[in-house]
Amino acid sequence: MFHLGWFLGSGFGIQPWSATNGDGPWAGSNVTDWMKPDIYIDLAQSLERAGFDYILIEDTAMVEDSYNGTAEASLRRGFMAPKNDPMPLVPLITGATKHIGVIPTVSTIQYPPYLAARLFTTLDHLTNGRVGMNVVTSVTDRVAQNFGYERHLEHDERYIMAMEWVDVVQQLQDSWKEGAVIADAEAGVYADHTKVQPINFEGTYFKSRGPLNTIPGPQRLPPICSAGSSELGRELAARYDDTMISMVKSGAAGKIYRDDMRNRVASFGRNPDDVKFQFLATPVIAATDAEAEEQAAAQKARMASDKAIEYNLWNMSYTSGGRIDFGGIDPDTLVSDIDLSKQNGEHTSILNLFEGSEGKTLREVVASSYQITDMGLVGSPDTVAGKMGDLMDEIGGDGFLIYLPTTRMNMALVSDGLAPALRRRGLIRDEYTGKTLRENLLAF
Repeated sequence: MFHLGWFLGSGFGIQPWSATNGDGPWAGSNVTDWMKPDIYIDLAQSLERAGFDYILIEDTAMVEDSYNGTAEASLRRGFMAPKNDPMPLVPLITGATKHIGVIPTVSTIQYPPYLAARLFTTLDHLTNGRVGMNVVTSVTDRVAQNFGYERHLEHDERYIMAMEWVDVVQQLQDSWKEGAVIADAEAGVYADHTKVQPINFEGTYFKSRGPLNTIPGPQRLPPICSAGSSELGRELAARYDDTMISMVKSGAAGKIYRDDMRNRVASFGRNPDDVKFQFLATPVIAATDAEAEEQAAAQKARMASDKAIEYNLWNMSYTSGGRIDFGGIDPDTLVSDIDLSKQNGEHTSILNLFEGSEGKTLREVVASSYQITDMGLVGSPDTVAGKMGDLMDEIGGDGFLIYLPTTRMNMALVSDGLAPALRRRGLIRDEYTGKTLRENLLAF
């Protein structure tokens, strides 16, 4: 069996809302209701029916203006803005469900360690142990400037800082030792003070006395997730992750990636079986294989449309950390003539976007390059289920992180089409056996 997650790639932000923007005909009332909890609760209930482990909620805290030096495209088309804080959404989702986990994004430059430790311990209580932490370093200067920095830290330093950040957070979450809570109403004793001690952490980037001023949650240490694929991104994951977002384009690449990460996890004295690697995929599912192939071909053709090219250029500008304005580059420029070394964002994502671009122009790349692919998962529910099983056999595990536009049509395709087909093949769980997110991740 393998695990399933859903990547809410627009965060608690505006979801597909306009057919004229290429979002398709199933947006419903998203344009006016995206800031309400309804569609996210519908999503969670549908995915729980499908046996998903968790929903991962992306987040960014800025209005992007690196593309053409203005926020016009971002705001006109709703790219990464508007967007709400995901944290209040978490207990609303888990309050309407019983099993599925929720992993909101927390940035190491936005949340001081004490604030993050207290927040996620609180959420652990409110969700009965179904929350995790997606640790990110943030990408652009604009995010950093919203939190008091002149410019964002360089890529490698961000990850060194992030590892220290996780260390402080987990020390604080563990500052109430086992047996500290006595809760003896007759004796009038709540806690044993000898088991609640300061951590007195002093590092390069953070300093925190502790202890945390609340008791440990059901999981004590909420599961950690991350997505970095650079050398230091992999080190962070190997040290701390319980589940990791993995971005590859084939089963063969997935096996190489997973084998490498499992070796890294073991090198830190951890059990590689305790870390679940979820491979991002954008499946195309329809009633028949022919319909799905037709939809996939139409999606590929739309890559060359003006709307799609504008989005890809915008996305490349953002992904570079805002350091390269791809909107200001003649689209007929050879990629080899573009200085990609200036970027300070998602290094691996940029490499994926420009993979195989030798001899191509920028126009040719943006009309055909996918940062995340369908990994060949195109077809009817049964066909896609079979392909997912074959991919997991090739990779070795551990599961998929499905990334589709958040519409109720896509929820139905996955929960009522794909999931039953996977169950018939014995590929996903029939029921939840654990009470917490961590227990469900470790169930198999």
